[in-house]
Amino acid sequence: MGSGLIVAIVVGGAICLMLLMYAVSLFNNLVALKNRFQNAFAQIDVQLKRRYELIPNLVEVAKGFMKHERETLEAVISARNAAHSAGQAAAAHPGDPTAIRNLSTAETALAGTMTKFLGLAEAYPDLKANQNMLSLQEELTSTENKISFARQAFNDAVTSYNIACESFPGNVIAGFGQFEKAELLEISAPAEREPVKVQF
Repeated sequence: MGSGLIVAIVVGGAICLMLLMYAVSLFNNLVALKNRFQNAFAQIDVQLKRRYELIPNLVEVAKGFMKHERETLEAVISARNAAHSAGQAAAAHPGDPTAIRNLSTAETALAGTMTKFLGLAEAYPDLKANQNMLSLQEELTSTENKISFARQAFNDAVTSYNIACESFPGNVIAGFGQFEKAELLEISAPAEREPVKVQF
């Protein structure tokens, strides 16, 4: 065996080792990015659960004042329950595009019913002055702001992950490692992109 052949084997082996290390590095980066967006969704989930706990309390306080608005109160609870179920499914699989789309749809419906509910509540002066209602309103407003920030962080993490999955050579590793594109959490109706307004 000649010295030239030995050098070629050593150089070829070194190149293969460097390529393997680079592929492992790309794979690990995809894993880290996936974990980041899953953690970002967990932050949304915490705030959504807080909101889902506040809404029945808000409706319960309003029941005493809004006796003739039973249909609206029931619609709020129904939309809250649907959003809560969609939120649980998305929390179990934050990388599942269908679960994220279902959550987005449910959140849009909940925002619509909450807007109607809060609009009707303004017609009841005693309700607007109720201390429990004011306290719940303040908590809900704070929670809505936190949800908005958490959603932005989630969408940023998903975008970074998707870019890594779709860019070359990461797309090769993503295909090999079965990393699928993640879905952004967006509100589908432009008028409802704002957090629920809770002012009395």
